[in-house]
Amino acid sequence: MHPVVTTEAPTARQHPDSYAVTAEFYDILQADQDEKRVRHLYGRQVAKARLGVLDIGAGTGRVTLMSLVESQVDVHAVEPARAMRTSLLTRLAVLPARQRERVTVHPHALDQASLYAVVDVAVCHNTVACLPPAARDVLWPAVRAALVPGGSLFLQLPPAVLPTRDIVRLLPEKRVGEHVYGGRMTMSTAGYRIRTRVDYWVRSEQGVLREHTETFWMWPASRARISADLERHGFVPLPGHDDPRVLAVTRPDRS
Repeated sequence: MHPVVTTEAPTARQHPDSYAVTAEFYDILQADQDEKRVRHLYGRQVAKARLGVLDIGAGTGRVTLMSLVESQVDVHAVEPARAMRTSLLTRLAVLPARQRERVTVHPHALDQASLYAVVDVAVCHNTVACLPPAARDVLWPAVRAALVPGGSLFLQLPPAVLPTRDIVRLLPEKRVGEHVYGGRMTMSTAGYRIRTRVDYWVRSEQGVLREHTETFWMWPASRARISADLERHGFVPLPGHDDPRVLAVTRPDRS
């Protein structure tokens, strides 16, 4: 009998032990692909930062590390989940001191981090989808407070609608020594939310050694809905940015 671990739906404020299972598997199965994605989506904007970069929901650190390479400014990495934060700090520990000293890791949700006018670029990657509407309403004013006037927010949009059928995606397997790591992600509609179940396994030539499962919940929202919410909190569209995968807004120069 293989151990199976399941976590339940997150509340508006992320539990510190969220992602306890996924943290072991995320980097080996998904980080290479995500590293290329964040560089493509946000690299040019991060390189223009002149004050600081805010990484909202830093996870194991793909946006944080990219920001250290592409910019010369301070980076604020916000990650409430202990398991993901542990991976992030382990990665930061091996960096040269000059880079490491530019990063501050905040172990709270952004509204608890007390960041005021410290950055001119904020990135929210792979995070908004996992926040219910009430948590988003708490996030936006905290982002606005962290940005200086004229600063910009770039965020990856959540799914716009509920899936009409189950969506299954296999994660490419990776070998580590004698063991092979793999995973499968299944997204399905559950009421007004999307249930995302991720099954992980580790196998050897003799067969499966371990299996684990973790369940996440996502709240769909259209681009128009997110844009309207941000407008209510004082953001306006950033001209010249029409990538369908990323919503770009700015805090106007006026207060």
